[in-house]
Amino acid sequence: MRIHHRRRGGYQKKEELVNYLVNDQIKSVEVSVIDENGEFLGPMTTEKALATAQGRGFDLVEVSPKANPPVCKFLDYGQFKYHKEKEIKAQKAHAKKVDVKGIRLSVKMGQGDFDTRINQGKGFLADGHKLNIEIRLRGREKEHGDIARKRIQEYLDQLTKEYQLFIEQPITRAGGNVTAIVGRKT
Repeated sequence: MRIHHRRRGGYQKKEELVNYLVNDQIKSVEVSVIDENGEFLGPMTTEKALATAQGRGFDLVEVSPKANPPVCKFLDYGQFKYHKEKEIKAQKAHAKKVDVKGIRLSVKMGQGDFDTRINQGKGFLADGHKLNIEIRLRGREKEHGDIARKRIQEYLDQLTKEYQLFIEQPITRAGGNVTAIVGRKT
């Protein structure tokens, strides 16, 4: 069965990375102008600046709208926009992304499985991720939430032997789940 595009949230619009006013979009009466070589030409009317830019084969782009008067530059707008988008994408690529990795423990877990979860947690912390430590209580285990809290605290104590941790969310109980979120101090 086909799901109509309006029901699944519509088409994703390409987000506008660069918003600069160009040529006729500039509403200011007077602007400070910088030519294509970076030389300051001084303040002039928008019409005169636009005519000068088009006479030289460039676009008039408002690069600093908050200045008084706004600063405009003679540029090839398509090339300028391309380079700005490329810079923003490069910044996003170099930004460090921190994931929250889940570790699920059990009250009745054996020591071998517990040691395996500790090694997994150490690996995640070494990669710079945060840990969401969770115990799901089932049946009669729900009466003994204190045992689950002790188990998570024991897990955290094992991790603190190797790493300094910060607690983003302390050990809390919500219904049948006991959780804590921790990360590594850098």
